[in-house]
Amino acid sequence: MTTSSTRSTSSTSSRSGSYHHGDLRQALVSEAVRIIREEGEKALSMRKLALNIGVSRTASYHYFADKQALLCAIAEEGFRRYNAMLSEVHENGQRPPSAESMRDFVRGYVQFATEQTEYYDLMFGGHIWESGTSTDSLRKESHNSFRNYVSNVRNWKEQGLISDKVDALRFSQVSWSTLHGISRLIIDGIYADSAAIEPICQNAAEMFWRELAP
Repeated sequence: MTTSSTRSTSSTSSRSGSYHHGDLRQALVSEAVRIIREEGEKALSMRKLALNIGVSRTASYHYFADKQALLCAIAEEGFRRYNAMLSEVHENGQRPPSAESMRDFVRGYVQFATEQTEYYDLMFGGHIWESGTSTDSLRKESHNSFRNYVSNVRNWKEQGLISDKVDALRFSQVSWSTLHGISRLIIDGIYADSAAIEPICQNAAEMFWRELAP
């Protein structure tokens, strides 16, 4: 006689087996992102995640040792999305810096941060970094992201496209801090007037270009 428990276990095993290697990992990440976006990070658990996509908890633990490892994977994906946005704005390094490109960069950053907060909060929030539980791959992804930003500015300087007085590292640190501050104030509802966001972004872009302009 087949019990309901046996049928349930068999069904879960069957669904788990239907995922190809890598597909299940991405399915876990995608569902976790959905839960965070719609219900908040505290609503996410490995048990709930496995149940939602119809696999055993054992299958999910094959990819992520715990919830913290899963959150790090989401943050990594966020950095990849952020880097893709930067590449698009700068046309893979082929677009010369200008007042217009600075406007597009500022708008792109703020739009990414405010429309994909489920990623942004994990990428730059204290939940992962203050706990000291970031994974090696996340640290590498985040460091490479900022390093590429600095390299872009240095390349512009070497090519004579911006002022030779610009300190690439300091400019990158200050501009990133400025954009993070603007984005955080919008996300937290402190900058609540949506009509003010575009002028704020415009002013930030103008400030950046004044610093860079040859």
